[in-house]
Amino acid sequence: MATLIVVGAQWGDEGKGKIVHLLGKKADYIVRYQGGNNAGHTVVFDGKTFVLHQIPSGILQPGKKCIIANGVVLDPAALKEEILFLESRGIRVRGRLAVSAWAHLILPYHKYLDAHREAGSDKIGTTKKGIGPAYSDKVGRTGIRLADFMEPDLFRELVERNLQEKAPVLEQVISLDALRRETFKDYDALRKFFEPFVANTPALLQEALAAKKNVLFEGAQGALLDVDFGTYPFVTSSNPVAGAACVGAGVGPGAIDEVLGVVKAYTTRVGDGPFPTELTGEMGEFLRSRGQEFGATTGRPRRCGWFDAVVMRHSVRVNGITRLALTKLDILEGVDPIRVCVAYRYKGKLLKDFPASRQAQAAVAPVYKDLPGFTGPVKGITQLNKLPVAARDYVRFLEKQSGAPVGFISMGRSRDETILIDKRFRWTP
Repeated sequence: MATLIVVGAQWGDEGKGKIVHLLGKKADYIVRYQGGNNAGHTVVFDGKTFVLHQIPSGILQPGKKCIIANGVVLDPAALKEEILFLESRGIRVRGRLAVSAWAHLILPYHKYLDAHREAGSDKIGTTKKGIGPAYSDKVGRTGIRLADFMEPDLFRELVERNLQEKAPVLEQVISLDALRRETFKDYDALRKFFEPFVANTPALLQEALAAKKNVLFEGAQGALLDVDFGTYPFVTSSNPVAGAACVGAGVGPGAIDEVLGVVKAYTTRVGDGPFPTELTGEMGEFLRSRGQEFGATTGRPRRCGWFDAVVMRHSVRVNGITRLALTKLDILEGVDPIRVCVAYRYKGKLLKDFPASRQAQAAVAPVYKDLPGFTGPVKGITQLNKLPVAARDYVRFLEKQSGAPVGFISMGRSRDETILIDKRFRWTP
C-alpha cells in the first residue's frame, strides 16, 4: 500500500490536475478531499483537453476508482453536467465514481448570497459559485448534506428553514418564491440521478487501505488560500493543506505516507489579496501570455510574479511536504536574470518566515536574489542532465530555499513532458 497527498504549494493553479493525472496511473483510488466547483483542473488526455471541476482528474485513467469525499461542497446540477460531459467524450464514470453521503451541498441560494457579497464593499474576488456560503452553513450547522438531499421530505423542510433564515438578504436580490422554483425545478430528476453514486466513502477507503491499495488524495486551490494558513481573508473557505485530507476524506493521519507539493517555477494568483512578488509591468504580461495564465473556470487573467521562497518555506512547513513537483520551468526560457524572493523586508526588519499579520502581508517588500537565465528550447527534454546548466542551477536553488527536494519537473500538459529526478519516489510517473 502507498498513500500520497498532492497539494498546491502556492495560490493554486500550479498544475495539480496534470500531476494527479500523471501519478494516477499508479493509484487504485483517487480522492478529492476539499473545495468546490470553482477549482478547474485542466488535463490533456489522448489529445483531448478536459477541464474538471469536482471530479478527480484520475477519472481519465481507465479502471481507476474516484471518490468525492465529505470535505468537498457539491453543486449537484454542476456535478451532473460534468458527469454527462465526461460520458459524452467516452469516459466511463458510472461504477467508478463514489460521492460521499456526508458531503455538503451548494444550492441556488448560496450562489445568490455569494454574488450579493461580491457586489458590496467587502468583496474578496470569489468565483461566485456559492462555495463560501455553503461552507458557512456547514460550520453554522444549517448545511444540507447529500444524505439529506436523498430524503425528499427532509430536504424540503431544510431548504424552507434556510430560506426563511436568509430571507432578509436574499429578498434584496430575488423573491423567495422564485428561489423555491429554481431550487426544486429539477430536484426529483437530480435525486434519482445521484442514487447510484451516493456512498459511505470512509468505509470504502478503509476497505481500500486494508486491501493494500494505492490511494492518491488531491485537494483544490493552494496552501496560501487555506482559510487558516493563507492570506486571510483573501482565501478560500476550506483547508487545502495536506492535513485536511484526513478530515476531508475520513482517514486517520497514520495512513498517509507522503505529501507532494506542486509548485510553479514562478508564482501566480487569481483574485484579490496580497502578492509580494507580483509583476504589473511588461514581465508580468510576458509570464501571463507565455504561460497561458487564465483561470480554467472563469477565464480570469492570473496575476503573475517571481518565485517566492518565503511562501514556499511556509507551505512546506504547514503541509509537511516531502517532495516537490516543479511545473512550467520552460516558461522562463530566455528570461535573464531570473529573480527569486528569498526574504521580505518590513518596517526595517528582515523576515524569512511568512507573517500572519494581514498588514505585513500587504506591505512587505521582497528581497531578491538574481540568478542567470537560460536559453532553450527546454520543452521536450526528459533528462535532468540535458537541461542547460543555468536551468539546473535554478532548480537546485529553489530546492535549497524551499527546504524540500524536487522529485520531478513538468513542462507541459501531457504526461510525456516530464523529467524524473528522484527515482526512489514510489509514485514515479
